[in-house]
Amino acid sequence: MTGTDDTVLLRTEGRAAYVTLNRPQALNALTHPMVSRIDEALRAWENDPRVEVVVLTGAGERGLCAGGDIWAIHDDARDGDGSASAAFWRDEYRLNARIARYPKPYVAVMDGVVMGGGVGVSAHGDVRVVTERSRIAMPETGIGFVPDVGGTYLLARAPGELGTHLALTGTQAVADDALLCGLADHHVPSAALPDLLRDLADTPVWDAVARYAREAPPGELALHRPWIDYCYAADTVEEIVDRLHGFGDDAASLAAKTLLAKSPTALKVTLAALRRARRLGPLERVLDQEYRVSLACLTAPDLVEGVRAQIIDKDRNPRWSPPTLGDVTDADVARFFAPLGDRELGLAAPDTTEEVPS
Repeated sequence: MTGTDDTVLLRTEGRAAYVTLNRPQALNALTHPMVSRIDEALRAWENDPRVEVVVLTGAGERGLCAGGDIWAIHDDARDGDGSASAAFWRDEYRLNARIARYPKPYVAVMDGVVMGGGVGVSAHGDVRVVTERSRIAMPETGIGFVPDVGGTYLLARAPGELGTHLALTGTQAVADDALLCGLADHHVPSAALPDLLRDLADTPVWDAVARYAREAPPGELALHRPWIDYCYAADTVEEIVDRLHGFGDDAASLAAKTLLAKSPTALKVTLAALRRARRLGPLERVLDQEYRVSLACLTAPDLVEGVRAQIIDKDRNPRWSPPTLGDVTDADVARFFAPLGDRELGLAAPDTTEEVPS
């Protein structure tokens, strides 16, 4: 494998190949070169008979991966022509699809923070391990963006309306919540991770994981299912907010307050993307849809403004445009799903790319 970039560390030991995201100072946020290096490694190991399992971890103490390099995307949207972000997403989403279809066991250690692009390189794997430190989220609506990297595919398939709640609010899921939502498979105490990683080099995957898996500490989402499933089943974001306000539960009221602080456009596009994802079928079709939505976000004002307010200036006071849910029209939402012509991602087979009505 070529290159000397140390932001992704690769090694093999015994029957296992290990990928370590290595930007701990940036919570291992993904850059385009990192995506390319992981993809190159997976392609090489796919045909290497010495490699029987691939294991993904993150360097540092804080987590696996905080997402994509949002600073670079912000600068490209504000000052560039969007081509750098488009190229990054094209390769990133193709990597997500490769992970989902990988012919060898792919073990993702989702310890600590796992957000955005971090979900994309982990939650599509075969064996997804969470710990008591795990905090898994798709917080895109808070920066005027929409869950991507196959996030709408994963969350659309969560039980009831749990995925809708996570997608719209950006709520962090702990280990038990992630297991409930289908974002993870096993809970392993963080103290046991070094032993698990060592054993994967010479022990069959399922035997190694079973040796260290334990019951996860209780989460919260299961307790909130009554109001989550009722409120988020509404047809519009406005009705969801009304139901949350009127349900008579403090947690539901807090969710309504949380939603009203997010980008109105991102909320409506996210709800539409989730509902469409439920009907689209395979991951590749959903990634194709997400690519359309992501490119549209580059030309909408809320992404630049959201990143400015939440990450750059940190004044936590974004000026969304349009400013309210009622100001976002159906036509505004539909624009995010418009076909791209020869710029389509094109992961799905040509005969499965027909339009799905919103």
